[in-house]
Amino acid sequence: MTTALITGSTAGIGAAFARRLAADGHNLVLVARDTKRLQDQATELHDRHGIEAEVLTADLATDPGIEAVAARLGDRRSPVDLLVNNAGFGNKGRYLDVSMADELKMLKVHCEAVLRLTSAASEAMRERGRGGVVNVASVAAFVPRGTYGASKAWVVQFTQGAARDLAGSGVRLMALCPGFVRTEFHQRAGMGTDNIPGWMWLDADKLVAAALTDLSRGKTLSIPDPRYKALMGLVKVAPRGLLGGITSKTGRKYGPQ
Repeated sequence: MTTALITGSTAGIGAAFARRLAADGHNLVLVARDTKRLQDQATELHDRHGIEAEVLTADLATDPGIEAVAARLGDRRSPVDLLVNNAGFGNKGRYLDVSMADELKMLKVHCEAVLRLTSAASEAMRERGRGGVVNVASVAAFVPRGTYGASKAWVVQFTQGAARDLAGSGVRLMALCPGFVRTEFHQRAGMGTDNIPGWMWLDADKLVAAALTDLSRGKTLSIPDPRYKALMGLVKVAPRGLLGGITSKTGRKYGPQ
């Protein structure tokens, strides 16, 4: 049986990955900050699917947290075959309304942790000649939208560049770019969601199924829904100045800074 390590596993997209991978027979390493929620999740998945679910409590906004997960990814005696870098969050407010400490915390989790964990996993996977990494970004990566969008743009560029460098090694890297997903994300950031149009919402389980299909096909970028693929196609041809004004207004209305 193969093993998958998922950060931010107890809610949202991370929990959907855990459910799907457990159902497919993968053992899991579940990573989050809340030990009780991790233990409950591990017990449920073990009882339901008969897989082994290991718990690793870690805060990826801290060096010790990143180091603990990196060490687990580098353990050659108990190798990880798939890494899902899903941990992340949003800050409510416009640029300069958000504290510098919160901005730096976001970059720590979205960029530094992704870099260090992807590197730890990829090095071990390259030695074995197989493995995969899914780095969860966002469609916000493709529009000018504050620190959140910038950090997710970094995830996309880093992942696709690393994927090219590792081509032929047996290690697959893919950036996953969902739109709005029904999770705890907005609630935790203190953002209302009542004004988000219904058609913009995605189902986490369907999103994960599409993402895993894209990974198996060797894609380095996954936008796992026709609606958002169409929107991103329009983004590519829209004038940059116009796009910046539109996304600034819609971002304040719908999404994180």
